[in-house]
Amino acid sequence: MYDYILFDLDGTLTDPVLGITNSVAYALNKFGITVNDRSELHKFIGPPLIDSFMGFYGMSREDAEQATAYYRENFRAGGMFENEVYPGIPELLAELQAQGKKIILATSKPEEFAVKILQHFDLAQYFDFMGGASMDGARSHKADVIAYSLEMGQVSDRSRAVMIGDREYDILGAKQFGLDSVGVLFGYGSRAELEAAGATHIVATVAELLPLLVK
Repeated sequence: MYDYILFDLDGTLTDPVLGITNSVAYALNKFGITVNDRSELHKFIGPPLIDSFMGFYGMSREDAEQATAYYRENFRAGGMFENEVYPGIPELLAELQAQGKKIILATSKPEEFAVKILQHFDLAQYFDFMGGASMDGARSHKADVIAYSLEMGQVSDRSRAVMIGDREYDILGAKQFGLDSVGVLFGYGSRAELEAAGATHIVATVAELLPLLVK
């Protein structure tokens, strides 16, 4: 049984595809890059933005930092709320809370945005701690965020903690700290990706999570 439940945000609690792809397209357009097929930008969901702009578009770190600033400009103006909560998530969180579980957020999205998103969708009430990346980039990779969330969330026994997410970064980050992990297939990672990363469990639907977390 798990006492500490760590959740990723994008692709796990909410589907952020519209806001993220619109904001990435806005940033790329500032560099004269036009993206006709928005599905090409789905790969930005999960990893740190600076890494993605450098890796996917060959930008220098300086340009990637500027692109990230443009992204945040659009995201802050409303892109963060171009987002949908996955069906069943509010009920899942409410039940976990009712059963006395400690619910912690561990997202690579900047904490400022993550908290506002959870508040906007009335999900913040279920969380004991909401951890995210720092705006200055000092805490951006998933392992760094997990370490921070474990500390601030006062997780005393990692053997009774589990990380839930949709990408390999969630699974690999959990392994680094000896946590069990659950990969979800309703987000933006594939079964092959989650299996290769070594997910402890893999589920296809939100409904499959509760019996796994309270058994």
